[in-house]
Amino acid sequence: MHQPSSLYKRHRFPGEIISHAVWLYSRFLLSYRDVEELLAERGIATTYETV
Repeated sequence: MHQPSSLYKRHRFPGEIISHAVWLYSRFLLSYRDVEELLAERGIATTYETV
């Protein structure tokens, strides 16, 4: 299996953050805005458009 960082080499955020956002979105059927808020609670500043 690929490491998250190798899948998202040229993206703005590290692969671990992208993978976590995708996992939150798909696992808990959250909206983009919900994922944005959860990431913000962890100190990761994004917008729902980024997610």
